[in-house]
Amino acid sequence: MKLKTPFFVFLLLSSFSISAQIRGVVRDSISKEPIPFVNIWIENQEIGTTSDFDGSFAITVKEGNPNLVFSALGFYKRVVKASEAKEVFLKAAVIELDEVVVLNKKDTKEIEIGKTPNAILQTFDNGPKIEAKYFPYKESYKKTPFIKRVSIQTDCKIDESTIKIHFYAVNEDGSPGEELLNKDFLVKVKKGILRNKFDVSDFNLVIPNNGIFVAYEKLMIESNKLERQIVDPYTKREKTQKTYYPLVLYNYVERDVLYSFYGGKWNKKINEQNPKDKLTIFEPAINLILTN
Repeated sequence: MKLKTPFFVFLLLSSFSISAQIRGVVRDSISKEPIPFVNIWIENQEIGTTSDFDGSFAITVKEGNPNLVFSALGFYKRVVKASEAKEVFLKAAVIELDEVVVLNKKDTKEIEIGKTPNAILQTFDNGPKIEAKYFPYKESYKKTPFIKRVSIQTDCKIDESTIKIHFYAVNEDGSPGEELLNKDFLVKVKKGILRNKFDVSDFNLVIPNNGIFVAYEKLMIESNKLERQIVDPYTKREKTQKTYYPLVLYNYVERDVLYSFYGGKWNKKINEQNPKDKLTIFEPAINLILTN
């Protein structure tokens, strides 16, 4: 029996994972200035965070030395080993600006699209994922082609929190494509359960003929964090619970596919048992207001 003891101890110890918190800062490779709101993920995992206003970040790595994926609008994506992420420099991407086009907006008519019948609203604290909602194009939108406002329903328990909203073109395979804005669209959300409407008319967005993806990104930054003491139902011990606000409300709907960005890439969810059938899923409660 004594000969088996060391082997048993080894198995017992190997069942526990070793975790470490990686702390670092993200900077512009040219100016050396910190870059806020960078999306940071452990590659191919659902563990991620966001750089704060000063470019600083902290992320817990459970085992080994995995790759960290850094992505931000206006910069090239970079993959860095966790052990080398104390200071990460991102290279600014060259953005070709579209020609200035004078649009003949009348703004005399509005329609709201994306409404869901019999909506069941629910919130999830799902980390810094980018959750996208697809808006297909309809011929009737020719009369109101301009995107005037984006509506998003939230539950927030702090006075003011920051959230990022994205607009994506649609690739040929139906997945989210390039961003349609050349800078971050950051908005403030007030305390309470609210239906927020944000004006985007200055961006001159027109709903494309193959539709558009609108997404939100939760920012894991200090000003969005609320801490409270709770009792763990299993250990019966008091512990600190951290929640990052706002929480976005979701509708329970049927869809062909759902796209979420995590692990440094877009991930596609379909009905794996019957791919031809629709998914019954939770989708972020985002609507668009169109005008002429």
